[in-house]
Amino acid sequence: MILVTGATGNVGSELVRQLHVDGHGTGVRALTRDAARARAAVPDGVEVTEGDLGRPESLKSALGGVRSLFLISGAGDDAAVLDAARDAGVEHVVLVSSITVMTHPHLGPARANLAVERRLAESGMEWTVLRPTQFASNTFWWAQSVRDESVVRVPYADVGLPTVHPADIASVARAALTGPGHRGRTYPLTGPELISPRRQADELGRVLGREVACVGITRDEAYAPMAAMMGAEVADSVLDLMGGDVNDALLAVRDTVARVTGSPARSYSRWAEENADAFR
Repeated sequence: MILVTGATGNVGSELVRQLHVDGHGTGVRALTRDAARARAAVPDGVEVTEGDLGRPESLKSALGGVRSLFLISGAGDDAAVLDAARDAGVEHVVLVSSITVMTHPHLGPARANLAVERRLAESGMEWTVLRPTQFASNTFWWAQSVRDESVVRVPYADVGLPTVHPADIASVARAALTGPGHRGRTYPLTGPELISPRRQADELGRVLGREVACVGITRDEAYAPMAAMMGAEVADSVLDLMGGDVNDALLAVRDTVARVTGSPARSYSRWAEENADAFR
């Protein structure tokens, strides 16, 4: 049995879908905090169970009979979740960490991700660690301003990053959960090219059939609303990663998705086409 946590999120929902399409559906259990809501989105044949990663004691039933666990770092009490998984007999964990562990290890969120990776490595369970770069789905943050004003306001508007499609993270996770040769491996994941916020706005405009303007703002202008939403330390870290402190390792385009899955990494253009309705 494979337990997919965050089963209604951008990566988890796609992973559940892919496992179902590949014929693993009856061996998949989707974890959510609201089973009634999730059942409408989960494919038939996939078991839905309730649990809260912030309350590991709620996971006892969900972990019963599970041999493989998909876990996104930072979604709850990671150390306690890993302990609960080990105690329940889980053999293999696929952990979604962050590429910042290798590119910006001095940042607080990167240190937190590294601590989870180390906890997993020391747990006695087998492991596969995925380290994605910036998610294409981060541009959902722009949805309201695009719908209301056809505008995106963003700092570092011309800094391109190798943005990764969440479905590619799911595809690598699926390979690691169901195929041989991935245990004990760490995979940095990126998209196929560097793409700036300005170009992303252009792609959204293309799929929407109207111009979407990209207005550059200063770091200070971006900071206050971000800090209110995610806290000061995380906001500063995100702004560094958006363009304030980029380096060659962060900008590198990697072929990991193609090597692991046999298919090329999906473009931001494809993501925009698939998610256009959120911006209409």
